[in-house]
Amino acid sequence: MICALLHDIGAAMAPADHAEYAALLLRPFISERNHWMLLHHGIFQGYYFFHFFGANRNLRERWRGHHYFDYTAEFCDRYDQNAFDPVYQSQPLEFFEPMLRRVLSAPRGSQP
Repeated sequence: MICALLHDIGAAMAPADHAEYAALLLRPFISERNHWMLLHHGIFQGYYFFHFFGANRNLRERWRGHHYFDYTAEFCDRYDQNAFDPVYQSQPLEFFEPMLRRVLSAPRGSQP
């Protein structure tokens, strides 16, 4: 859930490479699988809208066969593309605060 909440954290600071920004920022706190997903979600989310701008919506296919491909495609389907739906029901930020505090208070590798 924290990756869903923060996956676009770099959109304002680094719009051209927001996925890389989020992956770099959150890397100490997330699994390898979530890091790969964050790093590539920018291309994977393009499946839902690149074709409206004349771009190839299937750019994600270059990673077909990677063991995190399906996980990343599912993430974008469940969380990312919904951000474009103005009536999508989401939780208030307060809902995420305990999770955010837990995850960000313990970087991976800092546990005994």
